[in-house]
Amino acid sequence: MPELAEVEYYRKQWLPAIDQCVISVHLNAEKRVFRGLDCAALQSNLINEKFIEAEAHGKQLCLRFGKSHWLGLHLGMTGKMYLSETGELPTKHEHLTIRMDSKLSLVFSDMRMFGRVLYFNNELPPQWWSLRPPEILSSEYSFERVDTYLNRRANSPIKAVLLVQKIFPGVGNWMADEILWRSRILPDRQCRKINLQERKEIYRQILKVSKDAMDVIGADWGKPPDNWLFNHRWKAGGYCPQTGSPLVRAKVGGRTSCWSPSWQR
Repeated sequence: MPELAEVEYYRKQWLPAIDQCVISVHLNAEKRVFRGLDCAALQSNLINEKFIEAEAHGKQLCLRFGKSHWLGLHLGMTGKMYLSETGELPTKHEHLTIRMDSKLSLVFSDMRMFGRVLYFNNELPPQWWSLRPPEILSSEYSFERVDTYLNRRANSPIKAVLLVQKIFPGVGNWMADEILWRSRILPDRQCRKINLQERKEIYRQILKVSKDAMDVIGADWGKPPDNWLFNHRWKAGGYCPQTGSPLVRAKVGGRTSCWSPSWQR
């Protein structure tokens, strides 16, 4: 599932079409990615509007057209954004295709359809964008915010807590495992059993993993180095980059997790 840095990478894919105008919109209105959406309004209202902005926040994207058209995209598990120059009819997985006056097409595809398209027509932003929590790499994201939430979820395993998007926007399964591995904390430890020093280390690694991911993956989909857990966590048989001991994979808080018993406490 795309996380913070993958979403940033996909945001950049549509940037070459900034300042171009929409000439047509094709969408598969019956697909579940458009659930609850007025597809006819989206299809007609974007015509002749200029693509002016593309922003990402956590796992959410916001694309702006003209002064009053807000297009939201959530990539779900298999969502992708890319440009097409072919002019051919969309394939069955290309659920939204926005044709620009340069003949470029902005394409959103989602094979498994766990993603979602949102649309709002108003000069003021929709709540799904205006009520965003502070971004992890912003100056507003503080240790106190993290510490307070860990206290509220005292009996929950830390791995499950790190996946709460209103507090940790953009952190998904692999990032949470990476954060805890670098912090040397077991994913099933209850928050109340994590002391102040360990909490500060978790906060530090939230920032570090987010920045590293943006620099490596968000920039150009680069491959993380082998001293990250990332390259070793995906299937059974992996080894801890620090100790060389076998990694463990099991469900924690309902999500498959990976950790190193020899490294994490």
